Amino acid sequence: MKESVLTMSGVTKVFSTEEMETHALRGIDLTIYRGDFVSICGPSGCGKSTLLSILGLLDMPSSGQYQIEGEEVSQLTLAQSAYIRNEKVGFIFQSFNLIDELTVYDNVALPLRYRKEPMSEKQIKQAVEACLAKVDMSHRASHKPNQLSGGQQQRIAIARALVGKPSMLLVDEPTGNLDSINGDAVMAMLQQLNAEGTTLCMVTHDPRYADMATRQLHLLDGKIIDSEEHSDPKHAFEIPLAQ
Repeated sequence: MKESVLTMSGVTKVFSTEEMETHALRGIDLTIYRGDFVSICGPSGCGKSTLLSILGLLDMPSSGQYQIEGEEVSQLTLAQSAYIRNEKVGFIFQSFNLIDELTVYDNVALPLRYRKEPMSEKQIKQAVEACLAKVDMSHRASHKPNQLSGGQQQRIAIARALVGKPSMLLVDEPTGNLDSINGDAVMAMLQQLNAEGTTLCMVTHDPRYADMATRQLHLLDGKIIDSEEHSDPKHAFEIPLAQ
């Protein structure tokens, strides 16, 4: 029997002003199982970013239930959300979100320095070095992000997302700021991580990359209108990232 990483039931999100209410999500029911690679696609304004924010505990639903590994997380405080997010969720963003003032090593180490259970410097060093090796960026550990290409920065962002061994990776348009060669290579890396057991949930506008997922969800007007299973997902080109 498959083990669920997250389960949503009847999740809604309403943004209210004095003039109007905007229903961004309307009754989302979703289960993601360990080892899944799920893509979420749909037109602009359909609720993709709102759903990803709630999945990553960056925002709370207006109603409904949301569980991560069996723990109800839909009504947490900001501090509680931050702890669970740091322990269980890894983020990969379109804009990389690296800190230019920090070295590559310190960017990757950053999530570990905010763990609820403190880690020793030796433990942090081992974890960071292992993740940099996984994305073939060990030789750039002492560089600053602005000394790297876009493809290299995205690899560092992937290492940072992996370093805390999260239950799932949430991936927001990971190729949006990359050329096609680096985009294909980043997607090949994500697909390889999934093959090794990493659970992925990715928002993308690119149908080529959506086809690489084992499950595709289609959103429209805040609702999941279609779900497709891919037993033989498309593979990315095996092109190395620009050095």
